[in-house]
Order: sequence, then structure tokens, then C-alpha cells
Amino acid sequence: MTDTARTARAGVPERPTLDGIEEPWARRWQEDGTYAFDRSKAPVRGRGAASDAPSPDGRRSDVYAIDTPPPTVSGELHMGHVFSYTHTDTVARFQRMRGRTVFYPMGWDDNGLPTERRVQNVYGVRPDPALPYDPDWQPPAAPVSEAARKDPATISRRNFIELCEVLTAEDEKVFEALWRRLGLSVDWSLTYTTIGRVARATSQRAFLRNLARGEAYQAEAPTLWDVGFATAVAHAELEDRERPGAYHRLRFQGPGGREVLIDTTRPELLPACVALVCHPDDERYADLVGATARTPVFGVEVPVHAHPLADPAKGTGIAMVCTFGDLADVTWWRELRLDTRVVIGRDGRLLPEPPAGVPAEPYAALAGQTVNGARRTVVELLADAGDLVGEPRPITHPVKFYERGDRPLEIVSTRQWYLRNGGRDPGLREELLARGRELRWVPEHMRHRYEHWVGGLTGDWLVSRQRFFGVPVPVWYRLDDAGEPDWSQPLTPDESSLPVDPSSEPPPGWQEAQRGAPGGFVGDPDVLDTWATSSLTPQIVGGWETDEDLFRRVFPMDLRPQGQEIIRTWLFASVVRAHLEQGVLPWRDAVLSGWILDPDRKKMSKSKGNVVTPMGLLEQHGSDAVRYWAANGKPGMDLAFDPAQIKVGRRLATKLLNASKFALGLGAADALRAPATAPLDTAMLAELSGVVATATTAFDGYDHTAALIATEAFFWRFCDDYIELVKERAYGTGPGADSARAALATALSVQLRLFAPVLPFVTEEVWSWWRYGSVHRAPWPTTYEVGRAVQGPGDPELFRLAADALGQVRRAKSERKLSMKAEVPLAEALGPAALLDRLTLVADDVRAAGRITKLDLLPDRSPELVIACAF
Repeated sequence: MTDTARTARAGVPERPTLDGIEEPWARRWQEDGTYAFDRSKAPVRGRGAASDAPSPDGRRSDVYAIDTPPPTVSGELHMGHVFSYTHTDTVARFQRMRGRTVFYPMGWDDNGLPTERRVQNVYGVRPDPALPYDPDWQPPAAPVSEAARKDPATISRRNFIELCEVLTAEDEKVFEALWRRLGLSVDWSLTYTTIGRVARATSQRAFLRNLARGEAYQAEAPTLWDVGFATAVAHAELEDRERPGAYHRLRFQGPGGREVLIDTTRPELLPACVALVCHPDDERYADLVGATARTPVFGVEVPVHAHPLADPAKGTGIAMVCTFGDLADVTWWRELRLDTRVVIGRDGRLLPEPPAGVPAEPYAALAGQTVNGARRTVVELLADAGDLVGEPRPITHPVKFYERGDRPLEIVSTRQWYLRNGGRDPGLREELLARGRELRWVPEHMRHRYEHWVGGLTGDWLVSRQRFFGVPVPVWYRLDDAGEPDWSQPLTPDESSLPVDPSSEPPPGWQEAQRGAPGGFVGDPDVLDTWATSSLTPQIVGGWETDEDLFRRVFPMDLRPQGQEIIRTWLFASVVRAHLEQGVLPWRDAVLSGWILDPDRKKMSKSKGNVVTPMGLLEQHGSDAVRYWAANGKPGMDLAFDPAQIKVGRRLATKLLNASKFALGLGAADALRAPATAPLDTAMLAELSGVVATATTAFDGYDHTAALIATEAFFWRFCDDYIELVKERAYGTGPGADSARAALATALSVQLRLFAPVLPFVTEEVWSWWRYGSVHRAPWPTTYEVGRAVQGPGDPELFRLAADALGQVRRAKSERKLSMKAEVPLAEALGPAALLDRLTLVADDVRAAGRITKLDLLPDRSPELVIACAF
């Protein structure tokens, strides 16, 4: 039984207040299961198949499933989270009131690099896989000193993972407390984590099926490498940052002693040079193509090639190709089938031995140096040899970084796991572009970002990471008699045994004693990219292969709400996984959030130090006020953080309390289903009916802002005009008073429900004074419902006419600095005869509200309504 059936009226309090209402209502909603997903009311059939009541796209209308973004548990939630998650919550609340069985889970994204970095910063430790597990190890008291963070102590991999689990569990409690305070209407029984057992099993199952179908593969290839994190990085995780650098002009020697000048920002890669490349149409170097040139300092012969990617206008127009300095080098190396001379290792230092073909003597000065140190040394060697032309020219240029890293990326050659994503398969690319066209994008222009990303892919998705706190790659490798792994035939587990950890479990049919021994096995040491797990959130929370009954009820889902900056990662990756595994889109609609800007209109971000955390604002102004600010931002549109707007939300919630108390004090609670008959009452309800239609259409289109604007504008007219116009009549007896109270009751009931998705606490509080159950389980208002309360015609213009007349009387009193309660002995209404005829329908209410003793109507004295007051 839901709370709707058993919650009694609370009665109107003597002094209603917003202070402290969040905690009791959050607790009550949890106790009563107000937002619980009831699968018994969610049909099994449909979700894409035929059903009794399908919507236009063939889905059943009974269930509304949301693929909620799991926030990264590696710090504090900020106002950007409040902004976007409030938007999603308004959708969930609206759909629930529309009679849908809402599937609204919450997850925590707690695996991967952010968590590892947070553990290192909090406890000053880092993992060393070579160390044995210490069951008695205890972490140091947190937080540790800055020195401990910079020089972390080493602990075993398993000890480190256990510490990650402890810290994320504590962080998740803090996050959940804030979400409850904000009033998110999620079903907390559906909470999941991306490192939990279900998520690990789901992620590994999907990977093994990708492997079986040939969609996952392993390859030794140039890899973007973050030296600080010591892991591979995918293209989708890159960002360009402007950094200072310098162009160095190097003198190569061409055929016949010809001088060939090369501009480069990375002279330290000179020993890795494998070719020179120019544009095919560049006549300056046409005679060099097919010949060779000799590198300075090292004297290595390298071929000269033509390639269309070479830019004749950049530098000298001819470039050196090194393995590997940037992504262009990788392209040239692959397409021109060049040699490989790797000089930078995974630690970011130059390798101890020179690559094949490079003389050892000059290279010895570079061995073991950092990139910056090697750069200085090479520049000195070039200068000494007379092959540095001029002085280095300072520049500022974009440098590739891992989005969470703080050191420039290098490109090293490593063996990694990849997942096909259309980057090298035109057929699959077209299929994924078609999926993007199937998806409903809000706002629509965000689809172009998806298409731009998919259309520009040049490689597959690198899904392996050289980290620790993540989902293990679920494979092992046989070792030959020399102890070398056979990469070509990985050993895989049965799906029934998932999740597995190859680092601590043997493969099926093997013994742990055989680990690392010749003829034995070795586990894959890597983990899967966090997006390789997060991309499966619909499958994880939907019960794929673990709760098929649930999966049939909720998948594919209805909504993916997310940030626009992760279209290329989370959204695209989710489309890839569902397309490959289920052959469908994972959801029907994608709603993209804008960004939160600071008062200077700059995007808020932790790196800029301009973020605002929400808990203090929630405590100071109340959750409804903060939600009001968030709801003023439309999907895809940026919103400036504005404390003044939060204060407006507080005033609105306070007015809702006070106006509701006043209306209920007039007897509205007992007149809910009585008809409104008086012209002013039916006019007000007619206008309210239009507001209901506007708000409903807006919410159906994911435009919560338009719904709020329409509802709020009407509410203030209702308070400032209608209540003032009608209160004298409502205090009385007879048909007029009965009509007023009936109209007040209907209007209050409807407005509480219109505001409920945005202002859940104050609307629930007021609802509890005079209605049974929860406003959030009450049906969404309809124009039919409002029209049913109207007896006779309802003309919205009549309400506006009465409000205009009363407003003119108020202005007259204000200009004379009189109290609004001052009597007006005589007022004259001038205007077209037809207009004044209509005014007579509400004249008694205008006289009473304006305290007008006598109101004379003077037709055709003015082209518009004029109320002249005599005092």
C-alpha cells in the first residue's frame, strides 16, 4: 500500500515555515515508499514490442525508465550537479504524476583514476603489485601531510583496493545525504556502484561477448600515455591545453650536401626520427621525395616522403616524423609504413638503450633523462655541431593532456585492448550514425556534436588501463616453455563465474601454483576503462542477464540525461555497447545539460577554483529555493550562478505557504469538488486551464523552465489579483461565497501539482494540510479536470479585466501615498461600452477589493479601460 492511501491530513499549522521541512519529508518519503518502483505495475510486454496501449514509437506508456548519471565519487558535489540532477528529477516527478511507473535509480561511479588519485591524496599511499597483501595493515590518519602526498608510501595492490572501497563508501554516504536533502525522487533501493559485484560482472560479460564476436581485440600499437598516472588514455579523454613552447630550427643534410631545415618543438625526439615528410604539391621539396636525408648529431639516414597531411605553410613546410611525437606522427608512421624507433618509456624518461640504427655514443648523453632534460641536452648538442639555426622561437601552442592529468601525454608503444567503434569500420560507423538519428536529442542541435565525433573517428576505442581500482580485464594467457605469454589465445572464464580477478584467481582448469611458471599461465594485469563499465549503466541497473523480468520491463530506457561534454564518451559509448549487444538504442531520448557559469560568465570548474558547493546554500535558503534557481536553466543552455535568483525561489515558496494558508482559512478545503459559478471564478479557472495546457506541453518537451515560468506567472496573478478580488465574497455566505471557495480549492490543488516537480517540499507540506496522500503521487492536473470545476462559460479575459481595474485603483492610492485599505468614495470606469458591459460581471468584486463606495460606468469615453478615483 502506498502513502497515498494511508497518509492523513495534517491540518493547517498556526505559523507555517519553510525552515526544517526537508528532513521530515525526505524521511517520510523513504518510509512510505513514495518513489519506489513497483514492478508489478510495469508491464513485461512492450518496451519496443506490441502492447495494449503503445505510444507512437511502439513502446508501452506505462513505464518511464531513466538512465541516471552516476556521479564520480572522488570529491565534492557542486552546483553543476545540483543544476542537472534537478532537471532530471522534475522529469521523474512529472512522469510519475502522469501515471507512469517510474524507474529512477541512482548510481555511484567509483572506479578508475579519480578514486585512485583521491585515495593517494587523502592517505598518502600508492599501490605496488609486487608487494604481498598485509591483512593487518592500517591506513594512516587522514588527511596526511603535503609531503606524504608528494612521496606516497607503497602498499600492496589488494590493500590499496580495499582502501579505495572504504573511502568511496564514505563519500557515497555524503553524496546520498545531499541528494536526499535536494529532494531527488530516486528509488534508493535501486542504487548501484560501478565497482560493485553486479557492475563488474556486467562489464566483464559484455567484454567477453565482444571478444567472442571479434569486436574486442588486442594489439601492440602506439598508445597515448599519461606519465603521471602511468596508464593508456583513450582519444575521447583528451583535451588540448595551451602551453608555452619553442620552435627549434634543425639543419638536416640532403643529397649532395643540400641543406634541409626542419622546425620542431620537440628536438629531444631527434633520435626517434624515421622520415621527413612534405606535401605532394610543394615544389620546394619535390626533388627530395624518394631520396634520403641525414639527421644532425646522430647521422642517421631517413627517407623523404610526400603526404597530404603535411602543411606547406607550417614551419619550413617539411617535417620530421618521429615515433612518436604526436598523432600526426602515428598517422604518417602507419600509412607510410615507416620504421619504429621508440625512445621514450612509460616512465616519461628516455630509454637506457638507443633504438636500432641510432649510434650509442651521442645517445648516451640522453639515456634516462626526462623529456625536458633531454630537450636541453639535444639543443646543446645541436648548437655544438652547428646544426641549430638561430635561436629557439617562443610560441604558445595546444598540447594534448589526459582530461584528468597534469602532465603532457606521450605516445609509447604498448599492448592494449580495443573495442570496435566504427573508427576503422565504415559500415559500423554508418550504423552508429544512424542510431544517432534515431535518438531524440534535447536540444536538437546536440546531435551534430555526436555526428561530428563519430564521423571524425580514426581509431577504435582503447578500453584497457594500467591501473588498479577498476574492473579487471577477465582473461588469462598461457605461458610457453620460456615463460612468454601467448597473446593470441586468451583464456576466458565461464559467464556463470563472473566477476573474476585474473590477478588473484586462476583460469578454469588451472591451479594457482601454475601462475607465472613456464608452461603455466599469467593473468591480464589491466583493468577496463571506467567508461567501458559506465557505458553499460542501462544494462547494470536494468538487470541484464541477472533479472530478465526487470530487464524486459525497463529496457530500452526512456531517458538519458547527461552533460554535453561527455557526448563523445558516455553517450556514444553507451550507444556502441547497446548496438553491439542488443541491437537497439539504449534509450529513446537524450537530454543534455548546459554549464553553470560564475558571475563573470565563465564555466565553473574545479581546475579554475570557481566552483560553489551546494550544502550551505541548501541549509541557508532551503532546497526548494535552490531547485527553483536550477529549474530556470533550460536543457542545453548555460546558466549563471545567481544567489539573487535563489532568494526569489525562497520568496516564491514562502508565498505558496502563506497564500495556501489564507485560501484554506477561507474554507477552500471543504469546497474542493463544488462547482465555480461566479463569472470571476470561472474566468480565473479558464486562465488556469490554459496554464495547465502550457505546462503539460512544456514538460512533455523536457522544457521544465517554460512550465515553471507559466505556472509562476499565473500564481502571482492569483495571489495579487484573484485572492484580493474574491476574499470579501469568500468570507460571506450564499452561492457567491460557495463559488469563490470552490474556485480557490480547485486553483490551489492544481497549482500545488504544477509546482510539485520543481518545489517538492513546500508543495508536499501544503498538500498535507488538507489533502490525503502525497502530492507526488497525485495525478497531474488536466484541462478536463479544471473545466469540470467550471459551471457555465469561463473567459480568461474577464479575469485580466478585473485585475486591470483593481490595479488602476491601487496605483491611484499609491500615487497619493494612501493605504490600500483606504476607502474610495467614487470611482468612474471609462471605456468602450462592450468592455464596460463585461466589467459589470465582476464589478462587485472590483468594488469590494478596491474599497470603492460607488463605481460609475461611463461608456465610450475612452478607447481603453480607465478607472478614475476621487478621494
